[in-house]
Amino acid sequence: MADIYAYITHKDGVAEDSALELVTAAKKIDAGAPVIAIVTGSGGEINSVADAVAASYSRVLKFDHEALAYPNAEVVRKLLVNILPADAIVLIANDTFGMDLGPGLSIKLDSTFVADVVDIEGVDGNLLKVVRQEYSGMVSTHVTADISSGAVVNLRPGALAPDESQSAAGAVEDRSADVGDLTVKRTFLEVVEAEVGDVDITKSDVLISVGRGIEDEENIEIAQELADAMGAVVSCSRPIVDAKWLEKSRQVGTSGQTVKPKVYMACGISGSFQHMGGIKGAPFIVAINKNVKAPIFQMADVGIEADILEFLPELTEAINKS
Repeated sequence: MADIYAYITHKDGVAEDSALELVTAAKKIDAGAPVIAIVTGSGGEINSVADAVAASYSRVLKFDHEALAYPNAEVVRKLLVNILPADAIVLIANDTFGMDLGPGLSIKLDSTFVADVVDIEGVDGNLLKVVRQEYSGMVSTHVTADISSGAVVNLRPGALAPDESQSAAGAVEDRSADVGDLTVKRTFLEVVEAEVGDVDITKSDVLISVGRGIEDEENIEIAQELADAMGAVVSCSRPIVDAKWLEKSRQVGTSGQTVKPKVYMACGISGSFQHMGGIKGAPFIVAINKNVKAPIFQMADVGIEADILEFLPELTEAINKS
């Protein structure tokens, strides 16, 4: 089995939750293989990230260079081509950055690429067996990929439970001298932070999130009444913002806000990976949907098959009476 590498994304000196999920993925591929983390960046933040993930990875390769200060996929791709063996298995989170990084990296390494993987079933010889989702998560597909020449595997954030054993006690190796030429055509300009509206959903411990199942703008008041009863905040999926029923700052997802609540109640939300990609920290997820085949039920801790227009008022009434 080839070496397994995991590219670690981080922000403000803290590794993303996907860092521990990639450990789980690696163990599903080969439980006994050493897993090597790659951390890139510039300045003091990279040291804290590398030290933190060392507890979960057998080795951590740290690359500190001013060209890596912002995660420019073109720059990182060039670095990885410089330092990875040709038959490496590379695990990357299937977030916005990972979707930019992964496909081109597999071409440069002349290896197999598998996108948006939600589970790994194991390896049979040179064949990696994974699970993906099609038709907005309505169908699970079992894919077999040839990894004899290596592979780049993008894993959906939140699909796998994080490995919190911290049993690796790996060493951090400063490989900054090995970055090579990182000259690229793409130039980073600036980070534009998402607007914060009258309510900052990123700070809330409990979110009542509404999707298409709310049906009409006037019905959002039903969710607001439940939120008031629970001391929560109302958030939403993209269709609600596109319909201009709630402001953009309330949207959860890869094109909206990234949230990390303790409890996330998905009301009439199908559960596309774009939406679920905005939910971090493994919250307790309650899904309420009248479509029993909605993908959200596969990720929920509690699933309730019901019409939210009928269920939410009853739940609000029960809470207010308690």
